[in-house]
Amino acid sequence: MNDKDVLGQIHDLVAEEHRLREAGGSDEERARLATVEQQLDQCWDLLRRRRAREDAGQDPTAERVRPSSEVESYLQ
Repeated sequence: MNDKDVLGQIHDLVAEEHRLREAGGSDEERARLATVEQQLDQCWDLLRRRRAREDAGQDPTAERVRPSSEVESYLQ
């Protein structure tokens, strides 16, 4: 996966997030929205780490998606 792929996934997830927010709020939609938000956090985290490695002269392809539990715990 390269930066362009990650950005494409972010774009798709943002579009879905907007659609879900406009749709209202069935239990299924709220659950999917929570999943989409977690996936977005993971994508942004991956993109930031890939770019940091590249800026440091390292191989950005060595970075992998971190588990949601790890990414989401940054704020705690």
